[in-house]
Amino acid sequence: MTIVALILSLGFVFIAIVMSKSFKLGLDRDIIIATIRASVQLLAIGYVLHLIFGMQSYGFIVLFILLMITVASQNVARKGRFIPGLMWKSFLTLLCVEIVTQAFLIGLHIIPATARYMITISGMIIGSSMILSSLLVSRLKSEVLLRKPEIMLILALGGTPRQAIFPILKDCIRSSMIPTIEGQKTLGLVQLPGMMTGQIIAGANPIAAVRLQLLIVFTTMTSAILTSVLLSLFIYPALFTRQQQLRTEAWERG
Repeated sequence: MTIVALILSLGFVFIAIVMSKSFKLGLDRDIIIATIRASVQLLAIGYVLHLIFGMQSYGFIVLFILLMITVASQNVARKGRFIPGLMWKSFLTLLCVEIVTQAFLIGLHIIPATARYMITISGMIIGSSMILSSLLVSRLKSEVLLRKPEIMLILALGGTPRQAIFPILKDCIRSSMIPTIEGQKTLGLVQLPGMMTGQIIAGANPIAAVRLQLLIVFTTMTSAILTSVLLSLFIYPALFTRQQQLRTEAWERG
C-alpha cells in the first residue's frame, strides 16, 4: 500500500465523523483521538517489533509482553474504577492467562520460542482478553445495581458474599463470552480473520494460513474462559466489606 492510498483511506474516518455529527452521537472527538493514537502507536510499534524480531532477545520479548499486559490492565481499570484494586487484579489475570497459553504452546512445540510468534500471538490473546475483561466489568456493574435487592436479601438471610454474588458472576461470564463464541461460529462464512487473509495476500499457502488461524481460534477460546473465570474470582471479594456488606456507594458512584 502506498502512502497516497493510506491517506485516501482516511475517508472512512471522515465518514464516521460525519455520521457521528449528523446523529449527534458525540463520538467525533473520540474517533479523531482513536485514529491519531492508532496511527502513532502502530507506526512506533512497527519499528520496535522490527528491532525485537531482529535481536531475538528473550529479555526484550518478556518486557514487551509485560508492557502489553500493563497497558491492557490500565484500560480495564478505567472501565471499573468502582472496583478497588482492579488494575493489579487485571494484570494478574492477564499474566496468568499469558503464562498458561504460552507454556502450552511452547511446551508442546506447537510454536517456536521466537519473538515473531510469541509477541504476535501474545498480542492477540491479551487484546481479546482485555476486551472481554472490559465487557465483564461493565456487565457486572449493571447486574449488581439491577439485582441489588436480591444480593441484600441473601446476605440478610445469612448467606455469604460468595453465595450472593456467584449467580450474577455466572451470568456475567456467559454474557462476556458471547462475542467470542458467536464470532468463532461464523469464521470462514461471515468473517475472514485478518491474520489469515493477510498471510494469503502476502502469498502464503492458504492451507498453512488456515492452520495457523485455527491455532489462534483455539487459543483465544481458552484464554477467554480463563480470563472471565479468573478475573471474576479475583474481583468479587472487593465488592463487599469486611462485615460482608455490599459496597453500594462505590458501585453507584462508578
